[in-house]
Amino acid sequence: MTDVPPHTPSRRPGRPRRRDRLTAALRPRSARSHAHAPPTPPDTGAMAPERPGTDRTTALWRMRTTVREEPGSLAALCTALADRRIDILTLQALPLGPRPGDIPSRGGWTVDELLLRAPSEVSANDLKELVAAAGGTHTWAERAVAHDLVDAPAQALALATRTALDSAELPLALRQLLGRCVIRSLPATTLRGTPGAEEVAPDGEFGEHRLRFPDPAGGALVVERHDPPFTPAEFARARALVELDARLGEGRVPRRREALALSEGREITVRRADTRDLEAARAMHERCSRRTLAMRYHGPVGDADRYLNHLLSPRFGRTLAAETASGRLVALGHLLWDGDETEVALLVEDAWQRRGVGVELLRRLVGMAAETRCEHVYAVTQASNAGMAAAMRALGLPLDHQVEEGTLVITAQLDRTQPERTPAPLPPAPEPADGGR
Repeated sequence: MTDVPPHTPSRRPGRPRRRDRLTAALRPRSARSHAHAPPTPPDTGAMAPERPGTDRTTALWRMRTTVREEPGSLAALCTALADRRIDILTLQALPLGPRPGDIPSRGGWTVDELLLRAPSEVSANDLKELVAAAGGTHTWAERAVAHDLVDAPAQALALATRTALDSAELPLALRQLLGRCVIRSLPATTLRGTPGAEEVAPDGEFGEHRLRFPDPAGGALVVERHDPPFTPAEFARARALVELDARLGEGRVPRRREALALSEGREITVRRADTRDLEAARAMHERCSRRTLAMRYHGPVGDADRYLNHLLSPRFGRTLAAETASGRLVALGHLLWDGDETEVALLVEDAWQRRGVGVELLRRLVGMAAETRCEHVYAVTQASNAGMAAAMRALGLPLDHQVEEGTLVITAQLDRTQPERTPAPLPPAPEPADGGR
């Protein structure tokens, strides 16, 4: 048994993703990986419509370029873009300061981040060549979407509000603030009590491709991005979110409850859970069969309780609990941040299986994932676990199945084009219950 618990996204930098480590223990090759952010579309991809009254098709682009911090540099860039009928929709200047060896009298450098609307025939290479001729260097460009039109200060305030209301939001807020990146929560100690995350300076540590912050919940937060490099301004914004989370402390979990009527007439309550539910979750473990626990945790049944503190921590994801009218916990559903991926996992007490509880928890977890702009969620289980497979099918989403050496990885593609809908009532026919699903 490794020191990192199953279904926990924390891992040391440089180690394989948690899903790959888990499945490697059960089969020789890891499952295919899906990233949240879609790959950069080719230059000939779908085009966004131009303003009314024109017959041109256009595309949105996000672009960063480094220019001299001197009079006229921005004007040269804007003129070059205008000559190709490229509109600048938004512009942010991110100061870098002088570089080693620069002549002091020439000033420093600035990263200009632009959202552009360009004619459809303009490619990423065209943009880079155009900007280079205007004095820009280290230029990066990728296709954008309408969501990128959000006002940057308004987005920062919205992310701060979400972080203040919910302890689980910090990793997601950092990801949305910084764009396509990988967020890792490294615990201070492993399950065996040995040191986990290395110490981080109180004010954080800046690197062009790696930011590190002390995690207010203990341990460290690591943010990695290859392209484009981080800027000092982005580091300062991220640090402000981390400091806000630290000042507000732990325990900020929405306590909203939702009543759910089962097909046989009984009622349960679904709510968010966290480490305050640790004892109730351990008691549920004691009522579960060894087979149910083994299907869920993929390891020695006696170690199941050791994973709960990680699984219930809002820093690693979100947890939903189903409980009876008397307050007894009967099921847990986890949505776990795994670097740039999102995992779902379920555990239903034996006496409550085959009643649709697992399906309803899974629907709500997937809805939470869609709200965070995830593209995919995946579940890792044993190939014999027909219950989890049935629950994933009940979502009505496109699924990808990977089966090797008895391990099943099911990946669901989320449909974010549809408006949010209230989950439908439980169907009268119960789903399979193998493995407590």
